[in-house]
Amino acid sequence: MQDRPEDIPTQPAGQTPTQPGFTAPSAPSPALQPQPQAQALPQPRPELTPGQSPAQNPGQAATSTFGAPPGYPPAQQYTYGQPHGYPPPPGGKGTAGRAVLWVVVGAVAASALWAGGLFLLGPWGEDPDLAGYRAKANLCSAVDYTALMTEYGEEDDLPTHNSLKHKAIDQSYCSISLKTSSSSSYADAYLSVQMDLHKKTDPAPEFTAVWSEYDQRYEDYEVEEVSGIGDEAYLLTEDTTSGTGTSGSRAVILAVRDGWMTYQMSWSAYTSSYETSTPPDIDKVSRWVRTDTRSTLENLRSE
Repeated sequence: MQDRPEDIPTQPAGQTPTQPGFTAPSAPSPALQPQPQAQALPQPRPELTPGQSPAQNPGQAATSTFGAPPGYPPAQQYTYGQPHGYPPPPGGKGTAGRAVLWVVVGAVAASALWAGGLFLLGPWGEDPDLAGYRAKANLCSAVDYTALMTEYGEEDDLPTHNSLKHKAIDQSYCSISLKTSSSSSYADAYLSVQMDLHKKTDPAPEFTAVWSEYDQRYEDYEVEEVSGIGDEAYLLTEDTTSGTGTSGSRAVILAVRDGWMTYQMSWSAYTSSYETSTPPDIDKVSRWVRTDTRSTLENLRSE
Protein backbone atom coordinates (compact mmCIF):
# COMPACT_ATOMS: atom_id res chain seq x y z
CA MET A 1 0.00 0.00 0.00
CA GLN A 2 1.33 3.30 -1.11
CA ASP A 3 1.36 6.29 1.14
CA ARG A 4 -0.95 9.28 0.18
CA PRO A 5 0.93 12.29 -1.01
CA GLU A 6 1.10 14.92 1.58
CA ASP A 7 -0.13 17.74 -0.73
CA ILE A 8 -3.58 16.16 -1.29
CA PRO A 9 -6.08 17.25 1.39
CA THR A 10 -8.17 14.72 3.22
CA GLN A 11 -11.90 14.58 2.11
CA PRO A 12 -14.50 14.54 4.81
CA ALA A 13 -16.34 11.30 5.19
CA GLY A 14 -19.44 10.92 3.00
CA GLN A 15 -18.62 13.85 0.71
CA THR A 16 -18.41 13.34 -3.06
CA PRO A 17 -15.38 14.70 -4.74
CA THR A 18 -16.01 17.69 -6.94
CA GLN A 19 -14.52 18.68 -10.22
CA PRO A 20 -14.13 22.05 -11.75
CA GLY A 21 -17.36 23.21 -13.57
CA PHE A 22 -19.57 20.79 -11.72
CA THR A 23 -22.24 21.86 -9.20
CA ALA A 24 -23.49 19.37 -6.70
CA PRO A 25 -27.24 18.93 -6.79
CA SER A 26 -29.13 20.34 -3.89
CA ALA A 27 -32.21 18.89 -2.21
CA PRO A 28 -35.53 20.25 -3.53
CA SER A 29 -37.09 22.95 -1.42
CA PRO A 30 -40.39 21.97 0.27
CA ALA A 31 -42.00 25.15 -1.19
CA LEU A 32 -41.33 23.86 -4.71
CA GLN A 33 -42.94 20.47 -4.17
CA PRO A 34 -46.08 19.80 -6.40
CA GLN A 35 -49.26 21.04 -4.80
CA PRO A 36 -52.63 19.27 -5.12
CA GLN A 37 -54.75 20.67 -7.98
CA ALA A 38 -58.52 21.22 -7.81
CA GLN A 39 -58.87 20.37 -11.49
CA ALA A 40 -56.66 18.34 -13.77
CA LEU A 41 -55.04 20.94 -16.02
CA PRO A 42 -52.15 20.35 -18.40
CA GLN A 43 -48.95 21.30 -16.65
CA PRO A 44 -46.41 23.44 -18.51
CA ARG A 45 -42.87 22.15 -18.92
CA PRO A 46 -40.82 23.04 -15.85
CA GLU A 47 -38.14 25.65 -16.14
CA LEU A 48 -34.62 24.57 -15.08
CA THR A 49 -32.00 26.62 -13.39
CA PRO A 50 -28.52 26.60 -14.86
CA GLY A 51 -26.77 23.31 -14.02
CA GLN A 52 -29.98 21.50 -13.07
CA SER A 53 -31.41 18.52 -14.94
CA PRO A 54 -34.98 17.16 -14.92
CA ALA A 55 -33.78 14.08 -13.11
CA GLN A 56 -32.66 16.19 -10.18
CA ASN A 57 -36.15 17.66 -9.58
CA PRO A 58 -38.83 15.65 -11.49
CA GLY A 59 -41.85 16.92 -9.49
CA GLN A 60 -41.03 20.60 -9.33
CA ALA A 61 -43.88 22.93 -10.40
CA ALA A 62 -43.21 25.19 -13.36
CA THR A 63 -41.82 28.55 -12.40
CA SER A 64 -40.50 31.35 -14.54
CA THR A 65 -38.66 34.49 -13.74
CA PHE A 66 -40.79 36.19 -16.47
CA GLY A 67 -44.30 35.42 -15.14
CA ALA A 68 -46.85 32.84 -16.20
CA PRO A 69 -46.26 30.79 -19.38
CA PRO A 70 -48.08 31.77 -22.61
CA GLY A 71 -51.78 30.91 -22.68
CA TYR A 72 -52.28 31.50 -18.94
CA PRO A 73 -52.27 35.31 -18.43
CA PRO A 74 -52.61 36.48 -14.83
CA ALA A 75 -56.00 37.82 -13.77
CA GLN A 76 -55.96 41.59 -14.33
CA GLN A 77 -56.87 43.71 -11.36
CA TYR A 78 -59.30 46.66 -11.83
CA THR A 79 -59.17 49.18 -9.09
CA TYR A 80 -62.61 50.62 -9.92
CA GLY A 81 -64.56 47.39 -10.42
CA GLN A 82 -65.53 45.48 -13.54
CA PRO A 83 -63.73 46.57 -16.74
CA HIS A 84 -65.74 48.38 -19.42
CA GLY A 85 -67.64 46.06 -21.76
CA TYR A 86 -68.07 43.19 -19.28
CA PRO A 87 -71.47 42.53 -17.63
CA PRO A 88 -71.50 42.58 -13.84
CA PRO A 89 -71.24 39.12 -12.25
CA PRO A 90 -74.53 37.64 -11.01
CA GLY A 91 -74.99 38.04 -7.28
CA GLY A 92 -72.10 38.76 -5.02
CA LYS A 93 -70.87 41.95 -3.51
CA GLY A 94 -72.01 45.12 -5.31
CA THR A 95 -75.16 43.68 -6.97
CA ALA A 96 -77.53 45.41 -4.57
CA GLY A 97 -75.75 48.70 -5.12
CA ARG A 98 -76.11 48.40 -8.88
CA ALA A 99 -79.82 47.59 -8.55
CA VAL A 100 -80.37 50.68 -6.41
CA LEU A 101 -78.42 52.76 -8.93
CA TRP A 102 -80.61 51.62 -11.85
CA VAL A 103 -83.78 52.29 -9.85
CA VAL A 104 -82.59 55.85 -9.19
CA VAL A 105 -81.66 56.37 -12.87
CA GLY A 106 -85.07 55.07 -13.99
CA ALA A 107 -86.89 57.34 -11.57
CA VAL A 108 -84.95 60.38 -12.80
CA ALA A 109 -85.70 59.53 -16.45
CA ALA A 110 -89.40 59.01 -15.73
CA SER A 111 -89.55 62.32 -13.89
CA ALA A 112 -87.94 64.09 -16.86
CA LEU A 113 -90.44 62.60 -19.31
CA TRP A 114 -93.35 63.48 -17.04
CA ALA A 115 -92.11 67.03 -16.70
CA GLY A 116 -91.69 67.26 -20.49
CA GLY A 117 -95.27 66.10 -20.93
CA LEU A 118 -96.50 68.80 -18.59
CA PHE A 119 -94.51 71.40 -20.52
CA LEU A 120 -96.03 70.35 -23.84
CA LEU A 121 -99.58 69.55 -22.80
CA GLY A 122 -100.18 71.71 -19.76
CA PRO A 123 -100.81 70.55 -16.20
CA TRP A 124 -103.21 67.72 -17.09
CA GLY A 125 -103.07 67.59 -20.90
CA GLU A 126 -104.84 69.94 -23.27
CA ASP A 127 -108.58 69.52 -23.73
CA PRO A 128 -109.87 69.89 -27.31
CA ASP A 129 -111.38 73.29 -28.08
CA LEU A 130 -114.47 72.27 -30.08
CA ALA A 131 -115.97 75.79 -29.84
CA GLY A 132 -119.45 74.41 -29.11
CA TYR A 133 -119.74 72.33 -32.29
CA ARG A 134 -121.19 68.84 -32.29
CA ALA A 135 -120.80 66.02 -34.77
CA LYS A 136 -123.76 65.24 -37.02
CA ALA A 137 -124.63 61.80 -38.36
CA ASN A 138 -126.52 63.57 -41.17
CA LEU A 139 -124.72 66.81 -41.93
CA CYS A 140 -127.11 67.64 -44.79
CA SER A 141 -129.87 68.33 -42.26
CA ALA A 142 -127.81 71.26 -40.89
CA VAL A 143 -126.54 72.73 -44.18
CA ASP A 144 -128.16 76.02 -45.12
CA TYR A 145 -127.71 77.03 -48.77
CA THR A 146 -130.43 79.64 -48.99
CA ALA A 147 -128.13 82.22 -50.63
CA LEU A 148 -127.08 79.78 -53.34
CA MET A 149 -130.74 79.00 -54.08
CA THR A 150 -130.92 82.49 -55.56
CA GLU A 151 -129.39 80.83 -58.60
CA TYR A 152 -130.49 77.27 -57.99
CA GLY A 153 -134.19 77.20 -57.21
CA GLU A 154 -134.57 73.42 -57.32
CA GLU A 155 -133.78 71.78 -53.98
CA ASP A 156 -132.06 68.39 -53.94
CA ASP A 157 -134.44 65.75 -52.54
CA LEU A 158 -131.73 63.08 -52.15
CA PRO A 159 -128.47 64.63 -50.93
CA THR A 160 -125.65 62.24 -50.07
CA HIS A 161 -124.17 62.14 -46.60
CA ASN A 162 -121.81 60.05 -44.46
CA SER A 163 -120.05 60.33 -41.13
CA LEU A 164 -117.27 58.87 -39.02
CA LYS A 165 -117.03 58.87 -35.24
CA HIS A 166 -113.77 58.06 -33.42
CA LYS A 167 -112.09 58.99 -30.16
CA ALA A 168 -109.52 61.01 -32.17
CA ILE A 169 -111.80 62.72 -34.72
CA ASP A 170 -115.46 63.04 -35.78
CA GLN A 171 -116.19 63.70 -39.45
CA SER A 172 -119.42 64.62 -41.22
CA TYR A 173 -119.89 65.07 -44.97
CA CYS A 174 -122.74 66.19 -47.25
CA SER A 175 -123.02 66.43 -51.05
CA ILE A 176 -125.87 68.33 -52.76
CA SER A 177 -126.74 68.57 -56.47
CA LEU A 178 -127.78 72.06 -57.58
CA LYS A 179 -130.24 72.70 -60.44
CA THR A 180 -131.31 76.02 -61.90
CA SER A 181 -134.81 74.65 -62.58
CA SER A 182 -136.85 71.48 -62.51
CA SER A 183 -136.38 71.15 -66.26
CA SER A 184 -132.64 70.54 -65.84
CA SER A 185 -131.81 66.95 -66.78
CA TYR A 186 -128.58 66.90 -64.76
CA ALA A 187 -127.09 68.97 -61.98
CA ASP A 188 -125.86 72.37 -63.08
CA ALA A 189 -123.48 72.67 -60.12
CA TYR A 190 -122.40 70.76 -57.02
CA LEU A 191 -122.14 71.76 -53.39
CA SER A 192 -120.21 69.80 -50.76
CA VAL A 193 -119.78 70.52 -47.05
CA GLN A 194 -117.46 68.80 -44.55
CA MET A 195 -116.94 69.35 -40.84
CA ASP A 196 -114.19 67.71 -38.75
CA LEU A 197 -113.99 67.78 -34.95
CA HIS A 198 -110.38 67.13 -33.92
CA LYS A 199 -110.37 65.66 -30.40
CA LYS A 200 -106.72 64.72 -29.88
CA THR A 201 -104.55 67.19 -31.79
CA ASP A 202 -104.78 70.89 -32.57
CA PRO A 203 -105.33 71.22 -36.35
CA ALA A 204 -104.24 74.87 -36.53
CA PRO A 205 -100.69 74.46 -37.95
CA GLU A 206 -101.68 71.96 -40.62
CA PHE A 207 -104.85 73.87 -41.51
CA THR A 208 -102.84 77.03 -42.13
CA ALA A 209 -100.24 75.18 -44.19
CA VAL A 210 -102.77 73.38 -46.43
CA TRP A 211 -105.18 76.21 -47.17
CA SER A 212 -102.94 79.28 -47.16
CA GLU A 213 -100.64 77.61 -49.71
CA TYR A 214 -103.34 75.88 -51.74
CA ASP A 215 -102.16 77.57 -54.93
CA GLN A 216 -98.83 75.74 -54.66
CA ARG A 217 -100.63 72.51 -55.55
CA TYR A 218 -103.23 73.97 -57.91
CA GLU A 219 -101.94 76.88 -59.96
CA ASP A 220 -105.39 77.81 -61.28
CA TYR A 221 -106.59 78.76 -57.77
CA GLU A 222 -106.29 82.09 -56.05
CA VAL A 223 -106.12 82.28 -52.23
CA GLU A 224 -107.57 85.06 -50.11
CA GLU A 225 -107.58 85.22 -46.29
CA VAL A 226 -111.02 86.03 -44.87
CA SER A 227 -111.67 87.74 -41.53
CA GLY A 228 -114.79 87.60 -39.36
CA ILE A 229 -115.48 83.84 -39.76
CA GLY A 230 -114.10 81.55 -37.06
CA ASP A 231 -110.51 81.86 -35.89
CA GLU A 232 -109.07 81.51 -39.37
CA ALA A 233 -110.58 81.27 -42.86
CA TYR A 234 -109.41 81.16 -46.49
CA LEU A 235 -111.37 81.71 -49.71
CA LEU A 236 -110.09 79.80 -52.74
CA THR A 237 -111.38 80.55 -56.24
CA GLU A 238 -110.79 79.05 -59.68
CA ASP A 239 -112.04 80.20 -63.11
CA THR A 240 -110.86 78.38 -66.25
CA THR A 241 -113.75 79.36 -68.53
CA SER A 242 -112.81 80.62 -71.96
CA GLY A 243 -113.87 83.92 -73.45
CA THR A 244 -116.86 82.34 -75.16
CA GLY A 245 -118.02 80.68 -71.95
CA THR A 246 -118.50 77.30 -73.61
CA SER A 247 -115.68 75.41 -71.85
CA GLY A 248 -113.82 75.32 -68.56
CA SER A 249 -115.01 75.40 -64.96
CA ARG A 250 -115.48 77.63 -61.96
CA ALA A 251 -115.03 76.77 -58.30
CA VAL A 252 -115.24 78.43 -54.89
CA ILE A 253 -114.03 76.90 -51.60
CA LEU A 254 -114.33 78.50 -48.17
CA ALA A 255 -112.21 76.76 -45.49
CA VAL A 256 -112.78 77.71 -41.84
CA ARG A 257 -111.10 76.76 -38.56
CA ASP A 258 -112.83 77.59 -35.30
CA GLY A 259 -110.92 76.18 -32.34
CA TRP A 260 -110.30 72.51 -33.12
CA MET A 261 -113.15 72.40 -35.63
CA THR A 262 -112.41 72.60 -39.34
CA TYR A 263 -114.99 73.18 -42.08
CA GLN A 264 -115.12 73.48 -45.86
CA MET A 265 -117.96 74.51 -48.17
CA SER A 266 -117.16 73.91 -51.84
CA TRP A 267 -119.11 74.95 -54.96
CA SER A 268 -118.16 73.88 -58.49
CA ALA A 269 -119.72 74.08 -61.96
CA TYR A 270 -118.72 73.02 -65.47
CA THR A 271 -119.68 75.26 -68.35
CA SER A 272 -120.29 72.33 -70.70
CA SER A 273 -122.98 70.86 -68.41
CA TYR A 274 -124.69 74.11 -67.49
CA GLU A 275 -128.29 74.11 -68.69
CA THR A 276 -128.61 77.87 -69.31
CA SER A 277 -125.84 80.12 -70.63
CA THR A 278 -122.84 80.13 -68.24
CA PRO A 279 -122.33 79.64 -64.49
CA PRO A 280 -122.58 82.75 -62.29
CA ASP A 281 -119.38 84.73 -61.89
CA ILE A 282 -116.91 83.97 -59.12
CA ASP A 283 -117.51 87.13 -57.06
CA LYS A 284 -121.24 86.47 -56.82
CA VAL A 285 -120.81 82.84 -55.82
CA SER A 286 -118.15 83.83 -53.22
CA ARG A 287 -120.68 86.11 -51.50
CA TRP A 288 -123.30 83.35 -51.46
CA VAL A 289 -120.83 80.82 -50.01
CA ARG A 290 -119.78 83.20 -47.22
CA THR A 291 -123.41 83.85 -46.25
CA ASP A 292 -124.37 80.16 -46.28
CA THR A 293 -121.24 79.20 -44.32
CA ARG A 294 -122.10 81.57 -41.48
CA SER A 295 -125.67 80.24 -41.19
CA THR A 296 -124.54 76.60 -41.46
CA LEU A 297 -121.94 77.04 -38.69
CA GLU A 298 -124.66 78.52 -36.46
CA ASN A 299 -126.81 75.47 -37.12
CA LEU A 300 -123.94 73.14 -36.18
CA ARG A 301 -123.55 74.90 -32.83
CA SER A 302 -127.23 75.02 -31.86
CA GLU A 303 -128.41 71.58 -32.97
